[in-house]
Amino acid sequence: MEICTILWREWIFFKRQLGKITGGAIMNPLLYLIAFGWGFGEDIVVEGYNYMYYLIPGIIALSTMNTSFNAISLRVIVSKIYEKSFEYYLTAPVNIYLLALGHVLAGALRGMYAAFLIIIISYIFGIYIKINLALIFIIFLNSMLFSAFGYYAAILIKSHYQINWFKTYINTPMTFLCGTFFSLEKMPNIVKAIIEILPLTHASRSLRAIALNGQISITSIGVLFMYLIVFYFLSVYASFQEVE
Repeated sequence: MEICTILWREWIFFKRQLGKITGGAIMNPLLYLIAFGWGFGEDIVVEGYNYMYYLIPGIIALSTMNTSFNAISLRVIVSKIYEKSFEYYLTAPVNIYLLALGHVLAGALRGMYAAFLIIIISYIFGIYIKINLALIFIIFLNSMLFSAFGYYAAILIKSHYQINWFKTYINTPMTFLCGTFFSLEKMPNIVKAIIEILPLTHASRSLRAIALNGQISITSIGVLFMYLIVFYFLSVYASFQEVE
């Protein structure tokens, strides 16, 4: 019941803000494609692939991260800090596990929508990547992961500005270091070892492997799923702490 209620509320919000949400989801990926794709040129080859084809899976991973994180964290922050309504959800006779799951699913669906828009843009650009159930599953898993992270961050913070800490010190470094725009082959071994444990690295790698050659990385799926479980239960724990 809790999950359906949250999803229905977010669906109403989504319909009312469809134009703004769509515009926001398209703008950054489009700029990345123009700046990196057209800027570098179509003749660039990375890891044996045309750079535009190499770039699109990374942009999908990046956009699902940002969209899922922002969608749920901002909604929770508004209801928690400004509307003062979030505490009523937590203290009401509801299952907090399902309450958290409902929010995470809502954010993940926004991430899926962003990925869908990017795929449409890539087709407009003439970049036709492989779309199958494995690709959709990784997109959904990555969206769930960062939605759970966004929910956890929103529960922890005490003011709206503190959410920028997570974006500045976690999301932004992953944006440029996790193989989204370039190969990690020439990175120093120590830096590369750190990057290898970050979730966006595995999301980009998995999407790229599926889209370009149809391969599925069980290791990357396991890492992404592990992060999802950790962030989800941290969210639930933080919610219980908020009630107390």
